[in-house]
Amino acid sequence: MPGPLEGKVALVAGATRGAGRGIAVELGAAGATVYVSGRSTRAQRSEYDRPETVEDTADLVTAAGGRGVAVPTDHLDPAAVRALVDRIDDEQGRLDVLVNDIWGAEHLFAWDAPVWEHDLDKGLRLLRLAVETHAITSHHALPLLLRGPGGLVVEMTDGTAEYNRDTYRVSFFYDVAKSSVLRMAFALGHELGPRGATAVALTPGWMRSEIMLDQFGVREDNWRDALTEVPHFAISETPRYVGRAVTALAADPRLARWNGQSLSSGGLAGVYGFTDLDGSRPDAWRYLVEVQDAGKPADVTGYR
Repeated sequence: MPGPLEGKVALVAGATRGAGRGIAVELGAAGATVYVSGRSTRAQRSEYDRPETVEDTADLVTAAGGRGVAVPTDHLDPAAVRALVDRIDDEQGRLDVLVNDIWGAEHLFAWDAPVWEHDLDKGLRLLRLAVETHAITSHHALPLLLRGPGGLVVEMTDGTAEYNRDTYRVSFFYDVAKSSVLRMAFALGHELGPRGATAVALTPGWMRSEIMLDQFGVREDNWRDALTEVPHFAISETPRYVGRAVTALAADPRLARWNGQSLSSGGLAGVYGFTDLDGSRPDAWRYLVEVQDAGKPADVTGYR
């Protein structure tokens, strides 16, 4: 049976690892052709110096049932992004889904460091990677996406608009970056809605990315071992969960109802009925407010 996104073309910008990889794989599982971009390749690692590559992500997309196409791209380079979009146009003649997941700044922010104490070069580099890349990619990709009706743009961030409005997020540069992406989705909603497309901001919950698992010294198959030291990690989710959120949006004939909104993987799971790989439905942002931030003991009952 063909998947719900058979014949659709997606670009997941920043698909090397984490949410980007999870989204690309789930789009592939739904039958889409998925172009995956990023700076880490089998020939050369990015400054992250991690083993994940865009080629690996493309292979996972194909193995899931779609067609994965790896295109190494530095999204701070407008010419490179333009070449990426031109390639999609030449090969497919369309673009149905754009996911702006470029980040690459895990090593650039300091927790609770005020702006005058934070390394300035790292902070400015963070803003370029997290904000400027999204603007460059949208500038070049949206004319192709708008060529047909019903396109979807997903701006990936950390935190919902409601949560980030009332919560200081990590430090000045991190807070500004994640809030900027939320506002990007709002602005794009105004620009795309009248032209037949939809833009949303989307956040995963506490995600078990490759980097997070390494940080806690666990693997996906034994991630619960980390709960002895980090009990609230019990609410965590795989990157595939937010991938299923994107797939549900892309397949929704009533997609336009979400235009300009801030969404979460857990919130959308309640609407569309998808689950994480283990069959649960983690609702991390509600849990953060009602349990973790409220100072209560870790207890995910009713939250996954």
